[in-house]
Amino acid sequence: MQKKINIQNKKARFEYEILSKYIAGIQLSGTEIKSIRESKARITESFCEFNEKGELFVINMFIEQYSHGSFYNHYSKSERKLLLNKQELKKLTKEVQNVGLTIIPLRLFITDKGWAKLQIALCKGKKLYDKREVIKDRDNKKSLARLKKNY
Repeated sequence: MQKKINIQNKKARFEYEILSKYIAGIQLSGTEIKSIRESKARITESFCEFNEKGELFVINMFIEQYSHGSFYNHYSKSERKLLLNKQELKKLTKEVQNVGLTIIPLRLFITDKGWAKLQIALCKGKKLYDKREVIKDRDNKKSLARLKKNY
């Protein structure tokens, strides 16, 4: 039985306010999918961008080189094409261009059929005071949990 692959971008939920989520396929080579199945990938510093043709690419996504790959191995930080419907692509381009929002990957996972998927989100950057509120709420929850544990 194959273990579940679920690589998350925990930093994104702190840095950005998530407005809507989409699930996109990724165009990968053979050694890239093998490295992902070994959980040797990171999406913490990555973001998504459109090219001139209107195609969506994930940039700065790190997939470690496959250990048993020879000269067929891939580049670890190359751009990878995301696969979405035309309607979704049009909607995303309109939102990014007009409103000034960004597209950030949240989660990289493998489906039951063995396809690698990337959950992306349309996000708006948080201000500094919003981040401080999140930290304060988190600290309050921890202190309440400690108090409840003692009683």
